[in-house]
Amino acid sequence: MGKGSRVWKITGVVSVAATLMLVCGFAYAVSDVIFPVPPDTGSAGLENAASDERQVAPGNMDVTAVGDSLAKGTGDDTGSGFARAVSELLQKQGVDSKLVNNLGINGLTTSGVLPMLDEDGVQYALRQAGVIILSIGANDLFAGADQMTGLPDEDQLLNKMKQAEERFVKIVEEIRKINSEAQLVYVMLYNPFSDLEEVREQGNRIVQEWNQFAAAVMASTGQGLAIPTSDLFTFNAGRYLAEDHFHPNRDGYQAIAERIVQALAVTTVSGEERK
Repeated sequence: MGKGSRVWKITGVVSVAATLMLVCGFAYAVSDVIFPVPPDTGSAGLENAASDERQVAPGNMDVTAVGDSLAKGTGDDTGSGFARAVSELLQKQGVDSKLVNNLGINGLTTSGVLPMLDEDGVQYALRQAGVIILSIGANDLFAGADQMTGLPDEDQLLNKMKQAEERFVKIVEEIRKINSEAQLVYVMLYNPFSDLEEVREQGNRIVQEWNQFAAAVMASTGQGLAIPTSDLFTFNAGRYLAEDHFHPNRDGYQAIAERIVQALAVTTVSGEERK
């Protein structure tokens, strides 16, 4: 995708940080993703979003997941996914945490999340959480890709991405309005076809573009984490992908959960140091 065709604006610092994150993995990713410089995405003011409803008590580390099949845990033969794994890992560290609810739905897109956030039950589950894990975007960009050998052409992908980006900003805004106190965690995309030569380059490019944008939006919230996953599946597809060659398996979800918990720990330490 040429620079001239990009319809979003991302600052050079964010682009470099996100690129390093995707190439080098989590060691570089934590610092680059948590505090990158946000571009003009239309998400200004997210950090000031607040709800008139009762908010979660300080220190709450209970988990609610919302989003697509990855949020649900599809591909994990134990049914846990990364949502329950995060809670279990926190418990092993002596943190009081439980899984409040898993609101993941197979095939969900950004357009499907927005009406969900108006539902009383969804809002209740989000308000009870101290950690909200969001997974969305893959079905907007790769709809049906797990059943075909190619991806849409560049113009189609560009149009789909632009629309998905606009909805992603609204999703983050709405979640922050529902619960402004929780740590919002976004699980970034990976290319499940990185080992297929015919779609590798295009898939990698679209994933990187999306992740750069999403990382910048999450940074603008003030309490947002963007968790890199691309390197996990690029270098360990055989180990971390389920038999459908699209979703993570149990080990893949566990690897993502470990990164989430590591990032939460870094955020906690950083927050204490800044006091």
